[in-house]
Amino acid sequence: MQDALTLEQSDTLAGLDRFNDGRICLAEAPGYSRFICSFKAETLTGAIAEALSFFEEFPGVLVRSVELDPQALAENGMATASVVPAP
Repeated sequence: MQDALTLEQSDTLAGLDRFNDGRICLAEAPGYSRFICSFKAETLTGAIAEALSFFEEFPGVLVRSVELDPQALAENGMATASVVPAP
């Protein structure tokens, strides 16, 4: 997300148990919202799919991009020619 959460979205988020297990956290600033996710999985695709599945229960949220932390890529050996950190 890039916009701040609406009051309705904040209330919905507070009621979703899936978002309270420590794997997804919300970072907010004035007019800005971002979710930071940490999932363990056999594959990168599996981790992304599981993280995205959480948002199925969160109406009104559009996931615009998935960004991978450069340090996580290096630590997990995921950096490849097809998966590289953004410049």
